[in-house]
Amino acid sequence: MDMAALICVVGVAFFFTYTNGFHDSANAIATSVSTRALTPKAALAMAAVMNLAGAFLGSGVAQTVSKGLIDTPHGSKGMATLFGALIGAIAWNLVTWYFGLPSSSSHALFGGLVGAALAAGTGVIWSGVVDKVIIPMVLSPIVGLLAGYLVMLGILWLFRRANPHKAKRGFRVAQTASAAAMALAHGLQDAQKTMGIVVMALTISGHQSGNGIPIWVKISCATMLSLGTYAGGWRIMRTLGRKIIELDPPQGFAAESTSATIMYVTSYVFKAPISTTHVITAAIMGVGATKRIRAVRWGVAKNIVLGWFITMPAAALVAAGVYSLTWLAVG
Repeated sequence: MDMAALICVVGVAFFFTYTNGFHDSANAIATSVSTRALTPKAALAMAAVMNLAGAFLGSGVAQTVSKGLIDTPHGSKGMATLFGALIGAIAWNLVTWYFGLPSSSSHALFGGLVGAALAAGTGVIWSGVVDKVIIPMVLSPIVGLLAGYLVMLGILWLFRRANPHKAKRGFRVAQTASAAAMALAHGLQDAQKTMGIVVMALTISGHQSGNGIPIWVKISCATMLSLGTYAGGWRIMRTLGRKIIELDPPQGFAAESTSATIMYVTSYVFKAPISTTHVITAAIMGVGATKRIRAVRWGVAKNIVLGWFITMPAAALVAAGVYSLTWLAVG
């Protein structure tokens, strides 16, 4: 029974990573595709490869997820907790993907963890939730918005005398590098979150002690994220690439390079699991605002931000319900 539960939870974790990949593929490549810097197929292939590589660049975020948000649960109740958390996150990913809403897979997972833990009577490390999830959730979009605005102002000033057509051609080439950096950062952040869940499952089942991440876990999570990315999330891509603002190559480069920088800093310096969705969406808004404030479709932006605020509670409610049903069935 224990082995069957472990296989089930790890399998669901890998499926969550796959949904994370196709849900969040737009984060890395929507701007490059919308500005025609890259073709959709080339962008997806590049993002899949860079996601795979990024997953091997660190482990700080994984340790935060596995040890810093909830007390490690035990036994069958622990496996049911992880199962409920993952199903809650997957459900939210699929709903928001269907409606083309760029919400956070990361916060869906964190909300699922907290909701399932509360339903199971497992301790929630609220200081960790506040410091590593809530504060970055609020600050990272603000930083992304302001940094995107300032970076774009800097580009406009530096290239104020350049030939517009030549500059745009140059930035289309530069976007290949900025999109690759964004995809690498996405792999660094999001693959590690599932690694943390799998490590928790291995610890609960008695197959691991300590915080180390087995190489097969890294390879599996990276591969599933990469496959999901290659599958593509066209509904969300249209929202990020065109519905917020019509981007040109310099704007796309500014948004991608800003977002990638923020994610590298938060991963390595703060070991904080931030949302790639929040950062890139906010950066696009900031970049677009340099054109003129009304160039940003703030009605679309408002709906996106509202979705961010309900992500954790919605995933938590689903996760708590799934845990309760699972525990009734197996407990």
